[in-house]
Amino acid sequence: MKYKIFIAAIALVSANRMTAQEQISENENSLRLKANALFIPIGVINAGLEYQLNSKYTLQGDVLISPWKSFAGHELQYYSASVEGRYYFKEAFNGWYVGANIGASSFVLQKWNYWGEGDYINDNNEVFTKSNLYQKGYSILFGITAGYQFRLSDRLNMDIYGTVGTSQDFYKGYDRETGRRYDVAEGYNHSGEIIPYRGGVMISYKLK
Repeated sequence: MKYKIFIAAIALVSANRMTAQEQISENENSLRLKANALFIPIGVINAGLEYQLNSKYTLQGDVLISPWKSFAGHELQYYSASVEGRYYFKEAFNGWYVGANIGASSFVLQKWNYWGEGDYINDNNEVFTKSNLYQKGYSILFGITAGYQFRLSDRLNMDIYGTVGTSQDFYKGYDRETGRRYDVAEGYNHSGEIIPYRGGVMISYKLK
């Protein structure tokens, strides 16, 4: 009888030890490679890496590359990089999370409010065709992210997310036909606004 109790105790300790090892394994510093499935069809690259810091916190870095000198008749060259800290309410890579994001970008693009017909008159009373104007500069971005991540398979996850924050833009405006600046500032113009500036559906692959 004592022998059977001893064997049962060893089996119980072994089972608990295996369970603990599995939990430790799940909490290892996992690394996942990610790509935004929504942007691939239009030739825009948005990829990143998400690294597990502990059971609930991760750190993500990602880049976005839009190389279009002309897209649907508008300039759309946009290059950005961002870093984001995330807190998962359940566990890393699983369920709802919130994050703090900081990023920077460089761009040559035509703002949406210049797409229509009409004239632009600057402070020197020079007249330009609005649809010929575009902007070139850079941005500093700060925002809050919310999202939900879930498992598709042992190594694949889906991450649905969006980021809203402030975009501080520094740019110069140019006329496409002449190459002249249409604005009258000597240096950069500055504008700031609260906008959604990141988002999509990331497919992630567990590297380790």
